[in-house]
Amino acid sequence: KFGGSSLADANQFEKVGAIIRADESRRYVVPSAPGRRFSNDTKVTDMLYACYDLAEQGVDFSQALQNIKDRYDAIIRGLGIRDFSLDEEFRVIHENFSNKIGRDYAASRGEYLNGKVMSAYLGFPFVDAAEVVKFDENGEFDAVLTDRTMGEKLRAMDYAVIPGFYGSKPDGSVKTFTR
Repeated sequence: KFGGSSLADANQFEKVGAIIRADESRRYVVPSAPGRRFSNDTKVTDMLYACYDLAEQGVDFSQALQNIKDRYDAIIRGLGIRDFSLDEEFRVIHENFSNKIGRDYAASRGEYLNGKVMSAYLGFPFVDAAEVVKFDENGEFDAVLTDRTMGEKLRAMDYAVIPGFYGSKPDGSVKTFTR
């Protein structure tokens, strides 16, 4: 598991890549969304919340979303990843924000997108946590179903990148959620 500051930019990604590659027993990587690059910077999750708030208010959020995309594009360029783009993911995010899909979805996109980048950088398969982390109809984490689903998926893979799967409530406490 790598937190946001350790994945804030391409240089930090390279450090994480070296840590992962140094020990072949590190098979599954769980990245967070990019954190602050410097003291006055904004974490990507906070940028996503602000962008989604604009969408909920019916205000044009295109520039705010472009600013988030620019952060990811800088990481991708800095890592020298060729033939990889998040353009389609950002098109889907724009559509979903326009449809006011929810703040949990908005927050989850930071980890999701960073997982995509990490997967491309390491050459590991990407596993969307939404496919393997399960909650019951009341929104409670279903450990039994998650263990079964994740086990079945990961058994076939030597390595994988699985994005972090959490967000914050307005009171600052951690909240897990489905996408």
